[in-house]
Amino acid sequence: MAPLAFERKPLVWLGWAIGLAYLLFAAAQLDITWARFILGLDNGAKFLGRMFPPAILQPDSMARGLLESLEISILASFLGVVLALPIGIFGARNLMPSWVTLPIRGLVAVCRSFHPVIVAIIFVKAVGFGAMAGILTLTVASIGFIGKLFTEAIEEISPKQVEAVRATGAPFVSLLTYGVFPQVMSRFVGFASYQVDSNLRNSTMVGIVGAGGIGGTLFSAFQRYDYDFVCAIVLAIVAMIMVGETGARWVRKILGVDARGSDD
Repeated sequence: MAPLAFERKPLVWLGWAIGLAYLLFAAAQLDITWARFILGLDNGAKFLGRMFPPAILQPDSMARGLLESLEISILASFLGVVLALPIGIFGARNLMPSWVTLPIRGLVAVCRSFHPVIVAIIFVKAVGFGAMAGILTLTVASIGFIGKLFTEAIEEISPKQVEAVRATGAPFVSLLTYGVFPQVMSRFVGFASYQVDSNLRNSTMVGIVGAGGIGGTLFSAFQRYDYDFVCAIVLAIVAMIMVGETGARWVRKILGVDARGSDD
């Protein structure tokens, strides 16, 4: 083993050298310089200086944006869970044949492939500016995330209970009701609570491109150079997300599931 490791050592050093050379080449191509970094620190310090102390210049607009973000996240999470439940069932290999699971899994993969901001831009172009675009965007994101977790949770259930119900000649609905759902329901609720928390964060982000919520108010404040109002909005967003995350964690703790929805 020692001679072999010695023979491979020059190849390892060559690999590191090639990797380092590429990093330097990429940094030069992207105009990444130390001078720009120092200038950025100076500009960042000036920007932070203009943000403090925070000031709520438009309380009505800020409150309306926060409430809209909350409503978008809850509605999108509800629609996402409702649509992801049948997707999870039809995507599970232990319940459905491959000709059913393959297109369903493809749909979930497509929903997971694009960043919410990209999807939000598409829906803004399709349905116009406002909360509807945000709801549709986060519904797609919820389908991709929860649909995948639902499918994996169903595939991990014990087959004994399913086979026992199936042996009685029960219909498929009864099979789900008595053989599948009792084993995964707590995890499903954990997934749903986590998705509400995730959508609450994403709702502030998609609003920047016009999909409703507090992100639109934040972007408008940036355009007006009201950086003290920007700071107030950011602090409000952080507080809202922390409250939402605390609530979601409380729900998961009651149900005995962790942040990913898996059993403790």
